[in-house]
Amino acid sequence: MSGALKLRPALPRAIERYFDVSLYLLVLTGVGTLASTGTLGVATVILVGGALVFRGYLLAERRTLVIPERWTSVLTIVYVIFYLADYFLISREFLGSTVHLVLFVMVVRLFSAQRERDQYLLMVISFLMVLAAAVLTVDSTFLATFGAFIFMAIITSILMEMKHSSAKATFQSANPLDSMAHRHMAFSLVRVVPGLVLLIFLGGIAIFFVLPRGSAGYLGTFSEGTDLTTGFSDHVELGSIGRIQQSDALVMHIAIDGDKNGGFDLKWRGISLNRFDGRTWSDTHPKYAIMSQPGSRFVLLGMSGPLKILGTSDPVRSIHYRVLMEPAGSSVFFLAPRAQTVQGHYQLITEDSGEAVFDEDAEHPISEYEATSNIGRANGSLLRSAGVSYPDEIVSDYEQTPPLDPRIPKLAQQITAQEQNPYDRVVAIESYLRSHFGYTLQLSRVRPRDPLAEFLFVRKQGHCEYFASSMAIMLRTLGIPSRVVNGFRTGEFNDLTSQYLVRESDAHSWVEAYFPGYGWITFDPTPDRVMEARTGWSRAMLYMDAMASFWREWVVSYDVSHQSSLKQIAARGSMEWFQRARKWAGREYGWMLSAASRMQANMAGRPVRWGFLGLLAALALAAMITARRWLRIFRRAGLSSNPRKFPRAAASIWYERMVRRVAHKGWRKLPSQTPKEFLTSIEDEIVKDQVAKFTTMYESARFGGSAEDASSLPQLYDELAHAGQGKKSASKMPNQAEANK
Repeated sequence: MSGALKLRPALPRAIERYFDVSLYLLVLTGVGTLASTGTLGVATVILVGGALVFRGYLLAERRTLVIPERWTSVLTIVYVIFYLADYFLISREFLGSTVHLVLFVMVVRLFSAQRERDQYLLMVISFLMVLAAAVLTVDSTFLATFGAFIFMAIITSILMEMKHSSAKATFQSANPLDSMAHRHMAFSLVRVVPGLVLLIFLGGIAIFFVLPRGSAGYLGTFSEGTDLTTGFSDHVELGSIGRIQQSDALVMHIAIDGDKNGGFDLKWRGISLNRFDGRTWSDTHPKYAIMSQPGSRFVLLGMSGPLKILGTSDPVRSIHYRVLMEPAGSSVFFLAPRAQTVQGHYQLITEDSGEAVFDEDAEHPISEYEATSNIGRANGSLLRSAGVSYPDEIVSDYEQTPPLDPRIPKLAQQITAQEQNPYDRVVAIESYLRSHFGYTLQLSRVRPRDPLAEFLFVRKQGHCEYFASSMAIMLRTLGIPSRVVNGFRTGEFNDLTSQYLVRESDAHSWVEAYFPGYGWITFDPTPDRVMEARTGWSRAMLYMDAMASFWREWVVSYDVSHQSSLKQIAARGSMEWFQRARKWAGREYGWMLSAASRMQANMAGRPVRWGFLGLLAALALAAMITARRWLRIFRRAGLSSNPRKFPRAAASIWYERMVRRVAHKGWRKLPSQTPKEFLTSIEDEIVKDQVAKFTTMYESARFGGSAEDASSLPQLYDELAHAGQGKKSASKMPNQAEANK
């Protein structure tokens, strides 16, 4: 026994091995979750990734590399110094430098973890990395990486507890069968853990969607600065929109009520710019606070106040749409032309005299909102008769020009020399720019002294900002009020979600010219870009976008309104189901009554036939109820009749029969008795000898798989059936035994 106690069985070794692997995979998923946010630098990913790959190689080769304790202390002191340099010189932000510190500690502990506290520290660091990823991203890929982390966290926790229990055990079995137990343990973990993960997610989903909301879309408040911040600010330098257009990052989803086929081609206004100094456009419009109405609805001044004059002949074409913004750091609401209302969970919004609408609620960055717009536009014949009676405030704000190259106003005069009214002059300049200049995003890095003159007379190609700026300035030289508007063109339509996908590459600049009585009318001098052909992969990406859209709307931006919508949908669905069930029950009840009446009349006329059918039905029901039992009986009979083919199963069946036979003779086997203990309890020597032979053959067949010994069991059973006389039961109480004596 003492020798057996000194042996180190295979199962505890397997537990330690599995724990090391699961802890490594837990750390790997934590780092992967953090890296998927895209916030880690290339150098960080390469260094940490290389360390993890090396650690994985050591585990695969079953090698050990442990950093000495004194070296870990030295490395920690060195990195503390580097952390200060990282914070003040490299990352220059607390979160980035702290993430680098945590990753360093993780790598060091990964190669020096010898004690339980080191292993617990690695588990905590992995959780902190996932927590940081939750703060740094709102992308749907986080769900997949988080699911993998939960999977590995459960396995690691189970193995940690098994490791503790194994270490505390006072007895370790040296049974050679334990050498295969670790395989069963691995398969059990793989079978059980996915079920636990599924239950955790189902419970989490139920809590998430049902728990009352105390705030509106907390996760949706995360945002980070991007090029959009500068492209839609108060001062926009020529080239800003071009830089935005070089990215395909998603900016927003737009769903227009009733639009299932993508039938709209709109421009989504962001900010209008009225002052130009030759290089930079500025927005100097005064802002006005918009008071919130019931339902978090804001009525904009541009349609109801003095900031826009609408002609009575203007066609009215109102649309209602819903915008879901990605975190971009911009405070501008992107709206279709002639916006009327905005609705969303915002405490304060403002509108300037250039019809740009801003979010002034610092606690609720723009994430989701609804709006209505009148996208109708007066036709050319109406605009030609608009005249030139411009209000003074329009002239002062929108006819300013910086010192210009003399060739620019001269070119504007040449283009419009044959036109007799402002509208035709605007159309002439728009057509000239679209037909005589080329579109490109590849511009020189050297900033020219006069960007507009360089574009119009030297390079003759550029992106939308140069086209819009050139047209607006030329119109101003002709005395036509104009302004540049930065926003987005309508992007790709996803027919799976009935939403338009607007990307940064859809950023655009265009021109609005003023016509008395009709307000600001949109013109676009930029030539159409050549769109890339859609492929099968593009279709697959639409499915991915549909899932990401659901994630953003129903998880990241989930708030009280979404919860209320779910309740209304559930209540409406339940009520509809109840009404359908009630109507169905009413119809079926009448049918059942008539069917019962017909059956009663039929049975009264043919009692013998229906009695016979009832008997058959009862027998069939009894057969169905007992089918499993009969199948088991037939199976056991087949196994017992073929002991050579199924020695182990047959041995068990014949041993059970032997025990029942001996019980009839007076010696009953207790459930707690082993075969040897049962044998010693039999007092009849003849029966005892027979049972001893039977037990020997049984153990040989049951545990050794001997077909020959299994074949002998039926004959031994017959001999035992005729051996000895009935005696007292081994399970009788002492007083019963005395009474029998």
